[in-house]
Amino acid sequence: MSKTVLYNAKVYVEKGVYADALLQENGWIKAVGTDGEMLALGGYEAEKIDCKGRTVIPGFNDSHMHLINLGKQMMVPNLAKCRDLEDIIQTCKKYLDEHPNCKGLQCQGWREDDWPEGHRRLPDKHDLDRISTKIPVAIVRGCEHAGAVNSVLLANMGLDKDYHTIDGGEVVRGEDGEPNGYLKEAAIRAIYGFIPNLSDEELEEAILTAMRCCASWGMTTVQSMDLGTYLPNWTPNYRVLKGIYEKGEDLVRYTAQTSFATVEDFKAYVDGSYGETTDGFPFKEVVCDDRMHMGPLKLLRDGALGARTAMMRQEYCDDPGNYGIDSMSDESYESYINAAAAADLQVVTHCIGDEAIERCTKSWNKTGRKDLRFGVVHAQITDVPLLQFLKDSGCVIAYQPIFLDSDMHAVESRCGKELSATSYAFKTAHELGLACAYGTDAPVVDPNPFDNLYSAITRKDLKGWPEGGWNPQECVDRETAIDCYTVDSAYFEFRENVKGRLKPGFYADLTVLDKDIFTCGEDELRGIRPVLTMCAGKITFRK
Repeated sequence: MSKTVLYNAKVYVEKGVYADALLQENGWIKAVGTDGEMLALGGYEAEKIDCKGRTVIPGFNDSHMHLINLGKQMMVPNLAKCRDLEDIIQTCKKYLDEHPNCKGLQCQGWREDDWPEGHRRLPDKHDLDRISTKIPVAIVRGCEHAGAVNSVLLANMGLDKDYHTIDGGEVVRGEDGEPNGYLKEAAIRAIYGFIPNLSDEELEEAILTAMRCCASWGMTTVQSMDLGTYLPNWTPNYRVLKGIYEKGEDLVRYTAQTSFATVEDFKAYVDGSYGETTDGFPFKEVVCDDRMHMGPLKLLRDGALGARTAMMRQEYCDDPGNYGIDSMSDESYESYINAAAAADLQVVTHCIGDEAIERCTKSWNKTGRKDLRFGVVHAQITDVPLLQFLKDSGCVIAYQPIFLDSDMHAVESRCGKELSATSYAFKTAHELGLACAYGTDAPVVDPNPFDNLYSAITRKDLKGWPEGGWNPQECVDRETAIDCYTVDSAYFEFRENVKGRLKPGFYADLTVLDKDIFTCGEDELRGIRPVLTMCAGKITFRK
């Protein structure tokens, strides 16, 4: 029997309610109360952890990320740190010099908007050929919706002057009519099938590295998109991931958001007739005491604001005639969601632009399945009537407040001042009664929850700009922000009765912080760090 008493603490129970201590037993919260009560209830056999007055909150639950890609990206250069395109080229060349056996390189994180004036030219194949002309090389924009590849990768993909189209994407061409190496949407996602995959041993280390990172940030659940025939190499991804859980080496709970290349693949997954899928991951499988389970169908409808590919009702202010990219027709989209609804399966959809959000929600409403909690991932560009429509439709939003760090500098130029003021509307959505689950979309950004909370609470970028916050009427209070990252994220995956609170009958998933997140100064929020993380009663990180 596993018993632990955490005492001499400030335990966050719910809004306005705190306790001094808690007792966990076999991975479940048994009781919360005073130090004396919990120490007596735990008895002599319980491990006792003196929290030294520190704050204890539920473990963070990232509502949308990519755990396996996070692990892979932690093994290569992070291009978000590069100052300009030349810096990217030299950084990648240095990596290849240090890894002469590398058979293919894919890095991400750059945003040309962050580069100095005069250096914001988009990369092309000629730039990447300076990195290598022997192996495939790709550099993906921070939003993951655009990027550049070298001539080797273009050739491997079969993209040339005669063949230069990919459904749902754009292959940009130069003045000579040849693909210039810059790819958008489905075109940039297609690269993953042409870059050599990791061995099982390398893949396992990548996953464990990502798990260690998440646990160190106080995370106890990830809702992650890594599996499904939409993604190359999904079979080893699942095999290695499940093996980690079966061996008990896991450090976070895992809910899979699955994606499929065709609706036929998805239907076969549901009925178990698709050979590789049946061998790979059974429909709605739950393994290892709810530490890993198959969750919703994940679909992608539009692009990203930074790349001007989010699907908008009105044309981009700084790109007249451009309304974004529709990654999937209404007919195709509805074939997926009708199949999901018939299988009693939740659907969550990447929608950033207001046109994408409205169109997808209207399609879902035709199914009549409010009970399945249709999820809108991102939901960045909105007005109040659209948010009310989401509420009336029984939707759940998966927000990434940290996206404000970069987007607040671009959204007004893209969408205009009036629409910007009602976008990234965290407080309005919450006040309308929408469940708002927080996450990071890592590795689009780091999986750091404290930067995410800081963004939601202050609406400033990570340099503290602007004073008072950008559209500060949408700031949320600290308890609301934490609840969005815990309770609402649990609601997003139908686990709100066992996750997201430190109450009897809930999982012993928690983190102990080095500062009081409820009372510290605003500028201190970003500097908070966990000193201990516990998942299912097991300590997964200790500083």
